[in-house]
Amino acid sequence: MIPRDISWLSFNARVLQEAADSTVPLRERIRFLGIFSNNLDEFFRVRVATLKRMMSINKSNKMHLEENPGKILDDIQATVIDQQREFDRIWKDIAQELETMHIFLRTEKHLNREQQKFVLNYFNEQVRTNIIPLMIESIQQFPILRDKSIYLAVVLARQDNSVRQKFALIEIPSNVLPRFIILPSKEGEHDIILLEDLIRFCLPHIFSYFGYDKFSSHIIKVTRDAELDIDNDISDSLIHQIEKGLKDRRKGKPVRFVYDKDIDPLLLEYLIRRMGLSGKDNLIPGSRIHNFKDFMDFPESIFPPHTHRKTFIHPLFADAPSVMHVIQRQDVMLHFPYHSFDTIIDLLREAAIDPNVSSIKITAYRLARNSKIVNALVNAARNGKHVTVVLELRARFDEAANLDWKARLEDEGVKVFLGIPDTKVHAKLCVIKKRIGTKTVQCGFVSTGNLNERTAQVYGDHCLLTANRSVIADINRIFSYLESPRHDVKILEGCKTLPVSPLNMRDTYIRLIDREIKNAKNKKKAGMVLKMNSLSDSLLIGKLYEAAKAGVDIKMVIRGICCAYTENKKWKKDITAVSIVDEYLEHARVFIFHHGGAEKVYIASCDWMVRNLDHRVEAAVPITDPDIRKELVDIMNIQLSGNVKARILDNEQTNQYKKEGDKKIRTQIEIYKYLHDKQYK
Repeated sequence: MIPRDISWLSFNARVLQEAADSTVPLRERIRFLGIFSNNLDEFFRVRVATLKRMMSINKSNKMHLEENPGKILDDIQATVIDQQREFDRIWKDIAQELETMHIFLRTEKHLNREQQKFVLNYFNEQVRTNIIPLMIESIQQFPILRDKSIYLAVVLARQDNSVRQKFALIEIPSNVLPRFIILPSKEGEHDIILLEDLIRFCLPHIFSYFGYDKFSSHIIKVTRDAELDIDNDISDSLIHQIEKGLKDRRKGKPVRFVYDKDIDPLLLEYLIRRMGLSGKDNLIPGSRIHNFKDFMDFPESIFPPHTHRKTFIHPLFADAPSVMHVIQRQDVMLHFPYHSFDTIIDLLREAAIDPNVSSIKITAYRLARNSKIVNALVNAARNGKHVTVVLELRARFDEAANLDWKARLEDEGVKVFLGIPDTKVHAKLCVIKKRIGTKTVQCGFVSTGNLNERTAQVYGDHCLLTANRSVIADINRIFSYLESPRHDVKILEGCKTLPVSPLNMRDTYIRLIDREIKNAKNKKKAGMVLKMNSLSDSLLIGKLYEAAKAGVDIKMVIRGICCAYTENKKWKKDITAVSIVDEYLEHARVFIFHHGGAEKVYIASCDWMVRNLDHRVEAAVPITDPDIRKELVDIMNIQLSGNVKARILDNEQTNQYKKEGDKKIRTQIEIYKYLHDKQYK
């Protein structure tokens, strides 16, 4: 198998390809640089930190250990440095293109008189009170540099060399102030200065009382181990452990130190020594600018308007007075971000005010900052409904936000469950119970994506809204399992329709693959189409190899990690695998099996990874409605035919663009047209 971390770096290289693509609008290219940088930061916080930990953990530990973490870390270091060079080249090209559009990033050395005056005023009014320089040579214990922050490392000296030079650090307050400040500019031009360069210009004012008159400064940043070591107790101690873990995260071991390659050598040597770093700590020389993740928010107003494809309401809900009435009549599938997420909000708002609704149960993993989902649930509780939320506190990097949501929901009378020891709740489920006369009716949904109206605008996901009794019965069983004090897995054994992790998800897929293998060996048609974010589970990869050897036609769409080889001379059929990286993040999980002509189609919340199949509560749902099933198959066929944004996943992870066919097919545009035409034909 291909090491998962090397495969992940190959995925991030595909993001970098989008930034390099001159056919992509310039604003979007800058955004892809920001995404690449943000991805890499998280990769170091989590995966590199984990590999470092693996090197000191014995094999008896429960952790799934890589075969040779030291070798993988060396490969990561080499790959990251190569990618950084490519990143710098792309940014240089983009900066030149910005200048052709009369958009200029000004440094502290290239300000006219009016701009200098503006910068000083802005500094005094906005910045001065938000920075406190650290005179690091005077501090006995070197300060802990915060992850996600950048620092200006400053050398203070005098022109006449009459005093010894000093070192200082200034944390750039980009968490409270904009990173990009638009300067007074000539007509038809846009001048922008970065916050750190604005501070650079003001260094003589910051340190005026020290008597220094010569300054050099360079940006540095530290990436820290982000893992939380949480006890198995799922009661109040979990909250305390997460709060403690969040504090400890700020002091986590450094796993990467990035610095301006032009930094003063004495200052660099001093910083490395005081921080206790070594050559094994991923010391990476970079360019002048760091924390490129902020470039995802590069000022949009200075660019020509970008025509975005507008989301639209699903035709069955476009003129419907009641979302629940539609779902009671038939299954409906929403495809985000093409269909509007407002339908989910409308469903919960309707349930909140409907006097016949008695209860709402829902899982929550990552919520929007000002969540309309939470607002609807709070108002449902105020209207006397029994509202239950299973909130996963351990959603990485959303732990603090979810602690806040827990407090708010409980203050409003919502019953909050926090999950299960050693197991994250990642399933996306909802069930609504309603009384009509003497009858109780229920409806709900199973989704591949988070209940987050912000990310639903850019994440490609599917959501099945249904009143199917067998599906609803299984959703209720999963909630019973999540709410039960002992989390008795026997409750999940009652699920007859939904495959569920950690109980039987992998076994379900193995059984379906075995059926295809059997048919192929019997000279019958056999095939499968698999879409997911990541593929790294060794058992399922082994099954795919077995299927390819038997001649099963396997087609895959995998956005991120793909640890499976796709070509082997011993197989009857090689595996066709592509990765699509485009304007929207391909986040859905879809699994289609030929099944002797009686096609089996599933959507799911989980990838084929050990963590999803063994250590999370996940749910898949079979699609039984023939129209929806055909719709999903059509969408997958569009994705497999793409030849503009699709890259071939080969054994060497070369990320070659797929170029087959005379007609250019950009899948996300074609899917939009397909769904839009279905509505307005």
